[in-house]
Amino acid sequence: QAAAPLHPVAVQCQEAQVVVTVHRDLFGTGRLVKAAELTLGSAACLPAVWSAAETTVTFMAGLHECGSTLRVTPDALVYSTSLNYKPVPAGNPVIIRTSPAVVPIECHYPRRDNVSSNAVKPTWAPFRSTLSSEEKLPFSLRLMNDDWSAERVSTIFQLGEVLHFQAGVNTENHVPLRLFVDNCVATLTPHRSSSPQYAFIDFSGCLVDGQLDDATSTFISPRPRQDVLQFAVDAFKFVGDSSNVVYITCHLKVSPADQAPDPLNKACSFNKASNLWAPVEGTRDVCSCCEMKSCGLAR
Repeated sequence: QAAAPLHPVAVQCQEAQVVVTVHRDLFGTGRLVKAAELTLGSAACLPAVWSAAETTVTFMAGLHECGSTLRVTPDALVYSTSLNYKPVPAGNPVIIRTSPAVVPIECHYPRRDNVSSNAVKPTWAPFRSTLSSEEKLPFSLRLMNDDWSAERVSTIFQLGEVLHFQAGVNTENHVPLRLFVDNCVATLTPHRSSSPQYAFIDFSGCLVDGQLDDATSTFISPRPRQDVLQFAVDAFKFVGDSSNVVYITCHLKVSPADQAPDPLNKACSFNKASNLWAPVEGTRDVCSCCEMKSCGLAR
């Protein structure tokens, strides 16, 4: 409601600020208070808009400004502040004719919905809603051509060639995520647990195939994007297998992009020249568990 004698304080809770409009007839007596006697919050912020000729005074402050406090409830973020009226003596300095007053002000913002001060339907879905409705993120794993420019049309390889894998996740404008390949297992059937099997990525992101004498397998560094991870693996087949078909199953996962890599969230390749493990990002120590072949239980 607009500030008026019956509703002397009007509050607009906007996306990033609160706007408080005060009618100077604060007590409905017809006697107008002075703008200089009004402040906002414990920091006593002064009005943003006022003049002696106007009957209203306007305060504008960021949600975290003027000494406001934040309270988090299960359903809402609640920003609290106050409008303060502190009269100063007029005429005779030893008397005043009005009492000081404090008007509490709260802005409630729902935690489980999109919040906007404009009547615009967002083009994105909040990350929480996506997880609750799908219970998964749209991951992808593709075989790429040799220069990584497009998906490879053929899935037929000759021994001696290199398989170029590109793992990705569609973050759909959500919080930035970094993609990792936890493990990759090759089998003769589509069933991941079938035997025989060969894990060429293992231990939460160690490309163990690169340790073999006849392999050059490696993660590609740097990444093209945080939500994409590329790796190259020398073509192979199972000994004694006449079908010449290999099924590959990979476990992909994400962590927040601003979270530093750790032994459970990493992409490590073996460098034969230095005889050391090296990460795509992060410090070298995150790869030390690759040598021990034990990097803890994946989360």
